[in-house]
Amino acid sequence: MSKIRVGIIGVGNCASSLVQGTYYYKKARETDKIPGLMHVNLGGYHISDIEFSAAFDIDRNKVGQDLGKAIYTAPNCTTRFADVPLLGVKVHRGMTHDGLGKYLSEIIEKSPGPTDDIVGILKETKTQVVINYLPVGSEEATKWYVEQILDAGCALVNCIPVFIAREQYWQNRFRKKGLPLIGDDIKSQVGATILHRTLANLFMDRGMPIDRTYQLNVGGNTDFLNMLERSRLESKKISKTNAVTSQIKKRGLSISDNDIHVGPSDYVPWLKDNKVCFLRIEGRHFGDVPMNVEVRLSVEDSPNSAGVVIDAVRIAKLALDKGISGTIEGPSAYFMKSPPIQYNDFEAYNLTEKFIQENALPKENPKTAKKS
Repeated sequence: MSKIRVGIIGVGNCASSLVQGTYYYKKARETDKIPGLMHVNLGGYHISDIEFSAAFDIDRNKVGQDLGKAIYTAPNCTTRFADVPLLGVKVHRGMTHDGLGKYLSEIIEKSPGPTDDIVGILKETKTQVVINYLPVGSEEATKWYVEQILDAGCALVNCIPVFIAREQYWQNRFRKKGLPLIGDDIKSQVGATILHRTLANLFMDRGMPIDRTYQLNVGGNTDFLNMLERSRLESKKISKTNAVTSQIKKRGLSISDNDIHVGPSDYVPWLKDNKVCFLRIEGRHFGDVPMNVEVRLSVEDSPNSAGVVIDAVRIAKLALDKGISGTIEGPSAYFMKSPPIQYNDFEAYNLTEKFIQENALPKENPKTAKKS
């Protein structure tokens, strides 16, 4: 069974939880039920088959460090649930462009020197799948990195709300190169978006119209600090809002822009990597009698998405193995907030399982397998 060589753009909290998770579960049995993962062995790839080959950042305190050390370096503040050893993977100096916003620049000092040779590094390290963890609002930086990824011949898992996988232009570029793409904007295991979608579908399943709804999120990690710069929020708000309104539109219903608000609300430093969501839906019973539901959700933000990314990476590798290119629609709909096609979560789950079954690695024949 081959390994999956993975590169990371942006060594922040999400990268920390991802790297920790691969070590925390590296000895998991295939019969184990792991929170946040579809399967321990997904289509022939175990969690332990993921190995990190390259990493890029612009933070002076992380560039030049081993990835196993950089994931614990401030301002990273997510929970440390695994002790990752030094990995022999250097964090290289990445491209800045618009990746360092007004508020992040107050706590992050940009590493001196030029951008490293991204394409050369990805090729030299035999990286197969690249994960984009750049800060929200990094439109130009993301598009620049996507060009490098295409030139290097890697698959992409785009975890941020810069629209790549859902755009025809980028779909065609990846298809022409024979490379798979999963995106855009990662959905957490049980986060604000998936909860909001589920409640909205519950209302509609029970024949109850939704008149108004909001989702307000606060947190204390660098993602929330970065999003204090409201000009960086346009794609994030589109992504999170569309994840909910798409479910309403699929039922032939509608909700006006003035009656839905979804998005980050504020930065509370002492919350660190904890995110708190306040969610309200207003509807009507029979006889147009009004009702409402309010929910408060509290989650550790970065581990909440790490398992989803592990599954997305393994599916990207299966697509590479089978020569499947362009946006992988079913898995993108299941793992991401802004895929090219919005299915409901049950449909997206079934499409993803179907993709795994149809593209799984052939099982080793025990009669011909070599004895260890």
